Amino acid sequence: MSSDRLAELAAAGVAIWLDDLSRQRLTSGGLDKLRREQHVVGVTTNPTIFAKAVTAAEDYAEQVKDLALRETSVPEAMRSIMAHDVRWACDVLKPAADASNGIDGRVSIEVDPALAANTHRTHAEAKELWWLVDRDNLFIKIPATQEGLPAITETLAKGISVNVTLIFSLQRYEAVINAFFDGLEQAKANGHDLSKIGSVASFFVSRVDTEYDKRLDKIGTDEAKALKGKAAIANAKLAYKLYEQLFSSDRWQALANAGAQPQRPLWASTSTKNPEYRDVIYVEELVAPGTVNTMPEAVIHAFADHGEVRPDAVTGSYAEAQQVMDALAALGIDYDDVVEVLEREGVEKFNVSGKEMIDTVQNALNSAS
Repeated sequence: MSSDRLAELAAAGVAIWLDDLSRQRLTSGGLDKLRREQHVVGVTTNPTIFAKAVTAAEDYAEQVKDLALRETSVPEAMRSIMAHDVRWACDVLKPAADASNGIDGRVSIEVDPALAANTHRTHAEAKELWWLVDRDNLFIKIPATQEGLPAITETLAKGISVNVTLIFSLQRYEAVINAFFDGLEQAKANGHDLSKIGSVASFFVSRVDTEYDKRLDKIGTDEAKALKGKAAIANAKLAYKLYEQLFSSDRWQALANAGAQPQRPLWASTSTKNPEYRDVIYVEELVAPGTVNTMPEAVIHAFADHGEVRPDAVTGSYAEAQQVMDALAALGIDYDDVVEVLEREGVEKFNVSGKEMIDTVQNALNSAS
């Protein structure tokens, strides 16, 4: 029974990705088991995930000892550790990449979060990570900050596949899609095979509800309470509407005719933060063709146990989603302020996790030397 629900989800057009990676998953065969038995066809990572993995396991001890003996700097040691695991994961997921002609089977590695406000360093880091991992089924994660947008274009123009992360607003999502179009047009001019360049746009979900619900609780009226838990899904559904519009344009058709694959919407931050909400709500309510849902393993197992698949739960509900956002605005909640706060907090959280990774690796190097 467990795999049937996930098979139905995949059949409805949702690529199931795991939002986690550790060396233990690789050495134990756990990731490969998820690929074979739970329909997992991709992996997303971030510095928080790696910091937790390095802290919690002995699997890194030998590599850390070697890095310490070589007197490797902390940033280079971080890259080596992450690249090792991501390269291995790319190899584990190669069957999924081959089966999907390179669309799935992707593993994401993130540029240094501290570079989020620096376009040129972000692009340089992206090129370095692409070279270091050296696998065709890799994604380089670049945040969708204002400074990140040109880096996304420059990186795609080099023929490098990109996972655009940290998207909260519809306005920024439109800018991300246009940066993707710009990058592919430049890649084509540079002589790259567009069919080999992949991209996803990671639209964050549950954090939107967390911020809106906090503001709705402050308002405290029955009308406000009735809107709790509705903003994130409505926002994501309107993002999919935007995706459909822009990927129906003449500009996109010209790129598709040249072999390009669309930049799929990826639903990120899909674990439920409020225990009062259904634990698989951000999966069930966002089933739509050509999407990715990256989940912690607990959510994958929860969906396998009791998730419900309603094929295309999104496209018929745009009017309802707009009504939700209009009702929230009518209560005085400023959408632009919400998404600005979420992006700022997102960058800060990434920076904290990056520093945590630095401290973790530094401590490991010190212990090994």
